[in-house]
Amino acid sequence: MNIEKLYTLYTQSYKVSTDTRKITQGCLFFALKGANFNGNQFAEEALKKGAAYAIVDEKVYQKSPHIILVEDVLKTLQTLATYHRKQLTIPIIGLTGSNGKTTTKELINAVLSTTYKVCATKGNLNNHIGVPLTLLSMNPETEMGIVEMGANHLEEIAFLCSMALPDYGYITNFGKAHLEGFGSLEGVVKGKTELYRHLKSRGKIVFVNANDAQQVKASKGCKQITFGDGKSNADITIRFVAVNPFVVLTYNSLRIETHLIGAYNFNNCAAAIAMGSYFKVSDDNMKDAIENYVPDNNRSQIIEKGNNKIILDAYNANPSSMVAALENLFRLTDTSKIAILGDMFELGKEAATEHRKIADFIAEKQFTKAYLIGENFYRTLQNHPNIKVFKTFEDFKNYFSGLPIENTTLLIKASRGMALERVLELL
Repeated sequence: MNIEKLYTLYTQSYKVSTDTRKITQGCLFFALKGANFNGNQFAEEALKKGAAYAIVDEKVYQKSPHIILVEDVLKTLQTLATYHRKQLTIPIIGLTGSNGKTTTKELINAVLSTTYKVCATKGNLNNHIGVPLTLLSMNPETEMGIVEMGANHLEEIAFLCSMALPDYGYITNFGKAHLEGFGSLEGVVKGKTELYRHLKSRGKIVFVNANDAQQVKASKGCKQITFGDGKSNADITIRFVAVNPFVVLTYNSLRIETHLIGAYNFNNCAAAIAMGSYFKVSDDNMKDAIENYVPDNNRSQIIEKGNNKIILDAYNANPSSMVAALENLFRLTDTSKIAILGDMFELGKEAATEHRKIADFIAEKQFTKAYLIGENFYRTLQNHPNIKVFKTFEDFKNYFSGLPIENTTLLIKASRGMALERVLELL
């Protein structure tokens, strides 16, 4: 079946699914394969649950006129998404960066949704499967799209841009993330700026934080909308006021008090305001959207247990975001502060060096205690009275359970694979 005919079937519902647990009536089911599953096996089940058609790439499973055989299901999904994107006449914002992508995406979505019908990446579905699914979730009622793009190696952002064809773009920052795939910080910059190069080649617009020298340098030659805190000649001025412990900022005559900790979240808010301003969202709507946004999903969440305050930031971690979180903890005026940190993944040959740097950074700061968990942190073997290292979570659990923790602010941060939110059960 050619892509035009498949597209006609898609437009009967504007719905697709890759999971039989989430079938919606009339959708197209794409039978994707993974390391431990074969979606082809569930084609008939998808039809029974309400899918109009199932797309498979193994002939043995083509047992119904409503099961469509293609050469490669994933490539077909991506091709369909690209074809659909080319039919859309709405502005689409592409978003990438080392840290803060998802929070920034949620803030932009919150701001723009006050005025437009916006379709944005759900969760962190930002890869070669998530991006086409995001595009295919846009229907004739959608007025704006926000597509988050993640990458752990070169050419990945370029490929995602070739599907999403963004009209606008923003890179949150360049940090030491996915060094195993990118090779170095220079590789990270080269990989992330594939978004800028794509937009430049099509004469499209990039949003640039004028206070970030790397962003300014990397976006030279692009059509730009700049924003900054007044120290630069930016198009849009947003001023940082304080972190107390949440970020407070001003825009025009408005004071905006957020539910976001850490000075690093000022830039995320500023980017959302800059885009809202450009797309003519009212100041009051922007204020309401940002003030009502409360982070969840283990991202900079504030949780209170008894008289303890927990900063749960266990969704992901890399050296750049780890230092930013620790600096924020250091700035807080609480008398008792504990850092509970887990290993950072995908650092490749830099893993030992980067974990050592974090341990050394902590040793220089005034923390009540720091607990470092995981094989990489364990190898740092800090000989410091306030730092303890544990090879496994179970080792930490056996030590930590039942410790008297009172009137303390705790930072919990690690890469997703460490599942460090388990610490909550111990408090």
